[in-house]
Amino acid sequence: MKKLFFISVVFFGLATAADAQATIETLKSEIKADKKVGDKADARIARKELRKLEGNEVSYNSTKAFEEMYPHIKLVSTERLKNYDEFDFMKDGHQIAAFFDENASLVATTQKISYKDLPQKAKGYIAKKYPGYIPVTVLYLDNNEKNPTDMILYNNTQLEPVDSYVVELSNGLKAIALQIEINGSVHYFARVL
Repeated sequence: MKKLFFISVVFFGLATAADAQATIETLKSEIKADKKVGDKADARIARKELRKLEGNEVSYNSTKAFEEMYPHIKLVSTERLKNYDEFDFMKDGHQIAAFFDENASLVATTQKISYKDLPQKAKGYIAKKYPGYIPVTVLYLDNNEKNPTDMILYNNTQLEPVDSYVVELSNGLKAIALQIEINGSVHYFARVL
């Protein structure tokens, strides 16, 4: 963490593009070093910081990776987010969003679904535990288990790294998000601001 702070301070004091590129390369090597010693928290923070350094446009590598994974799919839109490149597209009549990390590797896809498509066990639990709440958004999250990058939803990285549903509920005064496993188990995920 101290290394990341030092590198960030140095980066903001740099004046040339060559120095900035050197700093980016230093951050990349710090990420690799943190991964080797098992310091995932420092590596995760460094990845987020690195992503901020590289600009606002969807990367060429992410675009190529998307095109290889989804040939003949027409994009609806693309957007550079804080931590991901997002590609929105239609497939089989469903709108899907694919999220790629800084290495142009798929992190996850999301698809809006209907509340009625959730497992019955989950709907029963929600009705009992959260009376007065109504569903606002329901997503099916298809996590890429081969990629260790965490999916961030609602500014939270505490999602279990498995395929699941994410449900936003509101009672008019407060909104929350729940993660629901495929088997119907429900976990509180985040308060929605």
